[in-house]
Amino acid sequence: MKQFTQGIKDGSAIGIGYLSVSFTFGLAAVSSGLMWWEALLVSMMNLTSAGQFAGITVMAAAGTYIEMAISQLVINLRYALMSISLSQKVDKNFHGGKKMLLGFAVTDEIFAVAMSREGEVSGRYFAGLATLPYLGWTTGTFLGAVCGNILPQNVSDALGLAIYGMFIAIIVPAMKSDSRILKITLLAIAFSFALYFLPGLKNISSGFAVIICAVLASAIGAFLFPMDDAEQEEV
Repeated sequence: MKQFTQGIKDGSAIGIGYLSVSFTFGLAAVSSGLMWWEALLVSMMNLTSAGQFAGITVMAAAGTYIEMAISQLVINLRYALMSISLSQKVDKNFHGGKKMLLGFAVTDEIFAVAMSREGEVSGRYFAGLATLPYLGWTTGTFLGAVCGNILPQNVSDALGLAIYGMFIAIIVPAMKSDSRILKITLLAIAFSFALYFLPGLKNISSGFAVIICAVLASAIGAFLFPMDDAEQEEV
C-alpha cells in the first residue's frame, strides 16, 4: 500500500491538470454534437487529449473509420515508444494485466513522472500514479459536457493552457538537477522549432513531430552523454 499511496501522491498534480483540460474537452465534445454521456464514454475509454480532440473533429465532420484510425495512429504513436521505454524500468512482477494497464494509462505526464522515479516501477506504484489522472480526466469531461456552452469562450481557452504549465512543472526540476537533461531538452526544442518553421517540414503532423524530436534528441543525448555503469545501476 505504501507504493500505491506514493503513486497517488505523485499523480495528484497530473490529476488536477487533467481536470481542467478534460473540462475543455467536454465542452468541445458537446458543441460538436455529442451527448454528455457520449463525451464521458470517450474519456473513460481513452486517455489522450490530442487524440480525443482530433477524434471529435472527425466525428463532427462525419469522417470515415479509416480517417479516424489514421489520425489516431499518427497522434498517439509516440505512446508506443514511451511504453517500450517504460517497460525497461518496471520490476519483474510487472506482467499480464499490469502491462495492459501500463499501455492504457501511459501519457506524456505519467510517463515523465514514472521515468523520473528512482529505482524500478512496481505495478502498485503505477496503478496509484494513474488513478487520479484517470479520475481527473473523466470527471473533468463529465463536468464540461454537462455545463455545455455556459462558460465564456475565453475561460474555456484559459483552461486548455493548464496542461502545458503542468508539464513544465514536471520537467524543470529534472533539468535543474542534471545538465544533460537540460541540454537534451533544449535540443528537442530546437528540433521542434525546425519542424514548425522550416519549409517542407512544417507540414509534418504534430504527432509525428513529437516522435521525431524525441527520438533524435534522445539518440544524440545517448551518444554525447552516455551513462556509466554506476549510473545505470542506480536507474
